[in-house]
Amino acid sequence: MTRRNGKGMVMRAKTNSRNSLSRRKQIAVRKQKRMLLGRYIVADPKICHGKPTFRGTRIMVWQILERVAEGMAWKSIVEEWGGSISKEAIAEALQLASKSFLKHAHEHALERLPA
Repeated sequence: MTRRNGKGMVMRAKTNSRNSLSRRKQIAVRKQKRMLLGRYIVADPKICHGKPTFRGTRIMVWQILERVAEGMAWKSIVEEWGGSISKEAIAEALQLASKSFLKHAHEHALERLPA
C-alpha cells in the first residue's frame, strides 16, 4: 500500500514490509526439509515451527532438557509424558545437547578471562 506524504513523496506503509518479510519466512520454511537428528529426534518445519522434537510426538527436546536440568528423574520424565518418550530418547537428547554446547560454548561466555 502506498500513500503520499505532505510533500508529495510516495511512501510505503510499514505493514507491506512486514507482510513481505513474513512471506519470505514462509517460503524459507517451506524449502526446509525434515531432518533426522538422531534415532529419536527430528526437526520438521511442519511440526512445532521446526524445533527439534521427539519422533512421532510434538514434545520439544528443550522441554525435556529443562526437566533434566531441574534434577527430575528420567523415570519421572517418562511417566510425566505418558511413555511417549523413552530413557534412550532422553539420553540421545542429552548427547546431542552436549555436542552442541561443546561446539558453541564460546557463545555463552559471560566474560573472557585472561590466559
